[in-house]
This record gives sequence, C-alpha cells and structure tokens, in this order.
Amino acid sequence: MTIELWFDFSCPYAYLASQRAAVLGVPIDWRPMLLGGVFRGIGAGAGPMATISAAKAAHNLADMHRWAARFDVPFRMPAAHPMRTVRALRVLLALPHATWPRAIEAIYAAYWQRGEDITSDAVIAGALAGAAIDPEAITLALSHGEQHRDELHARTQQAIELGIFGAPAFVIRRDDPGGPGGADDDRPILVWGQDRSAWLEAVLAGWDPDASPPPGGSRAFAPRERASPGTTLDFYFDVASPFAYFALTQLTGLAATGAEIRLVPILLGGLFRDIGQADVPLATFPPPKLAYVTREMQRWAHWWNVPFDPPAKFPQRTIKAQRLAVLAADEGRGGTLATALGRAMWAEQRDLEDDATLRELVTGAGLPASWVERTADPELKARLIANTTAARAAGVFGVPTFIVTHPGKDPQLLWGQDRLELVATEVAS
Repeated sequence: MTIELWFDFSCPYAYLASQRAAVLGVPIDWRPMLLGGVFRGIGAGAGPMATISAAKAAHNLADMHRWAARFDVPFRMPAAHPMRTVRALRVLLALPHATWPRAIEAIYAAYWQRGEDITSDAVIAGALAGAAIDPEAITLALSHGEQHRDELHARTQQAIELGIFGAPAFVIRRDDPGGPGGADDDRPILVWGQDRSAWLEAVLAGWDPDASPPPGGSRAFAPRERASPGTTLDFYFDVASPFAYFALTQLTGLAATGAEIRLVPILLGGLFRDIGQADVPLATFPPPKLAYVTREMQRWAHWWNVPFDPPAKFPQRTIKAQRLAVLAADEGRGGTLATALGRAMWAEQRDLEDDATLRELVTGAGLPASWVERTADPELKARLIANTTAARAAGVFGVPTFIVTHPGKDPQLLWGQDRLELVATEVAS
C-alpha cells in the first residue's frame, strides 16, 4: 500500500498536511504539482481563493491557525502570499529523489514558518543547505531546474487525470489481495484535505470509504474535553444543506461538551442572496470537485453511520421547515425536530415543501400539527428573517456554522460539520 501526497508549496493546507503525514506510519510518495495549473486545467480560473467573500477569507485564516495549533506545528501567513512556486518545484524535481523529504520540509519551512521569498534562488539554496543537502546537488538543481518544465507540466496533468482539484490531495493505492475489493482491488482512493487524517488512518486499517462504515462501526462525534463555565455554542443551520443534516445527527456529541447549545434556524437562500453567493454553491464547482464532494457526502454518511439518500427533488424551499424549527427551539425541542426534518429530506426522499409531510414530521417529534398553519404568521416570518440577518452580521457565510462564546471573550466562528473536533477544542479553551 502506498500513499501519494500531491502538493504545491503555495497551499497552506498542503503545508499542514506535510507536517502531519509522518503520523500515518507509512512512507509518503511525494507528488509535486503546480496548483495554478490544476485550477486552469479543470476550468477553475485562479482557484477558489480568488473569489471567496471577506467573511470566508477571515474564517479560513483562523482555520489554518487552528489546525496548526492542533498539529502543534509553527505557522504564519507570509505577507507576500501567494508566491509563485514554479521555480521551487522545478528545483525540487532536479534534486536526487532521496533528498525530497528533507527538501520539501525545508522549502515549506521557508514559506510557512519564516515567510521567506521562495521565488528567490538564494532563499531556495539557503533552505536546502539548512536541510543538510549536498552543496553540489543544490548547485546542479538550481542550474538544471528549468529543464524540468515539461516534467512539472506532466505531473500536473496526471493530477488532473486522477480527479484532483486542489491540495493537499492524498491518493491511496491498495494492490494487496486483502483489499476490500479482493485480489483485483487496485483502484486509487482520493482523499482531499489536511483535515482527513482520521480517514486516512481508517483506510490504512482496511476501510473502504465508498462502501461501508469504518472498522468498528460509527465514528460518532465524542468530545474529549468539557466546556469551560458559561460557554455558549450557537449552531446556525438550514436543513436545505446536507452538511447541516450531518451536523444535526451529531447533536448528542455536541451536547456532551456541556456548552449551552442554542440552535439558530436561518434561511440559507436569503443569506446567500445577501452576500452575493450562488443559491446552490455545489452547482458552481468545477466538475472534478463536484464529483468528489458528491462522493464525500456518502463517505460522511458511512463515517457517522447515518442514513443518506440525496433527494431526487433538489433544491427544496425549506422556509416553512425552518419556521417550524424556530418554534421547536422555543420549546427546547429544536434538535429533535431539526434532525427529523434533515433526515426526511436527506435520507427519506420526503418533500419539505408539502404541508402534509411537515405535519407528519411535527407530530412525529411530539409537537402540535397546528404549527404548520402558524408558519404563515407574520411574527414567525419576521423571526426567521431576523435570525438570518443576525447570522450575516455575525460573519456566517454557510451552514452549519458554530459560534463559540466564552464570558468576556470575543466570539469564535467555525464553519462545517467536518470541524466538530475544532469546535470541541474551542469550547474547552
């Protein structure tokens, strides 16, 4: 079994992944690529970072620092980011392959720890010398680097052919008879992101993420630490999102932190319109990313061991469902109803635009069927609008979003159901 790590020095998450790779306990097959070339090759223009909102950019920077703290590695955002990395990548290709692990670590340290200009040959040479790479090898690599232009292009094209759309990308190749598909199971498994190390460990232990729950069953979220006194956790959601549904299935684990959880239903479409975001962000993804994210939804269902069957009717207007969630939150039953609504849409092929369906779901949660008629009340409509307006003011740009507030401290915003471990850490800090 081998693990390829496809990377570019310009990606902070690829840097974090490079620091984390050693814990996997298997040799890493380093695969340099030109990330800008990947973006252009798949029709993604300058990449997702070129068009994200200010709120999402602020979140991403905080997210990088949180992952660096979690991995216990130094990290700082260089003032000159992003830097052109084509020269550094070609020099790497010109070095003896045996030196690559040290060279990669050294160049990453220059970029993401010291903020040095890695477009400079002097900086590249200094970083490599600091990694105890033979001076003659450094000189030859610097002089011959441009000869590897075509090789870098070919590697980038290979990444595209593998379905890679960003960095870091892990490609696991299992060619042993014990693989989940039997003796002929040599298909590559693509896993994207520095935040999927637990998935990689499970794959190494025999998990087929596209077929079943991991060995040992569900990996339901279970926090290791308790919240500090007085901590609140605001959970912004709309069941129109599959990722919000996944997060709702993990409410028991979130409650185990001891934080005061406040469910805040919002209208995601209204938020997107306010911030200039497409109503269905998935529809804006380049084809390789859309294919991967679609597959990853099923992987999350396997990981959490929860039902998932994407609705044939999509998108659905969830405005009435979200108004019902506001009422349920008032009664302390928000989690019960919201989870039922999410499961109905994302696992049971039910139509949340249908009043009869909503009545069944409300009564199934032990709540009055008459609430469905109350969704026309102007006051209830205004409350959902107010929640959505407050979400935008708080910096929310998608769901699920978690805002952790400790007494006397600034609120901390975390986005995504794949950030529950970071939420738990923030709650306990």
